[in-house]
Amino acid sequence: MKKRSQNQILNFLLYAGAVYFFGVALVHSMGVKIPGLYVYYNVPSYAYQDRIISFLAFGWGGLFLLTAKKMDKELIKLIVYIGMIAVIALVLNTLVTDFKQLDPAISGSDFKWILGVLIFYWLGLVMHSRQYLFKHK
Repeated sequence: MKKRSQNQILNFLLYAGAVYFFGVALVHSMGVKIPGLYVYYNVPSYAYQDRIISFLAFGWGGLFLLTAKKMDKELIKLIVYIGMIAVIALVLNTLVTDFKQLDPAISGSDFKWILGVLIFYWLGLVMHSRQYLFKHK
């Protein structure tokens, strides 16, 4: 079995990220709450919120797709750094939001598996982009 290079794995992860965010954009535009593509899948939302998330996720998908095609050092850094901010913000939002106020059946722990997958994915990006993140000029 052929061993994959760091670049090949990173490229795959970037394409996978593009597919994920295009999927997020699609389901939010349709209002179909699919766990994983909706982080807060069982929290009530308004159509206008879903449309906003849809076009923002479409932008993220485009950024990931462009980065996968170009494998540009600066775009890779951008994705890793803003990805870190997004993951931290999602974790903090989940910790500080009183979901019980919205619906007594909802708990912040309902979203731990989704956050765990996103953190694992982000760590994969970091691990396989080290040659771009820490390379001297």
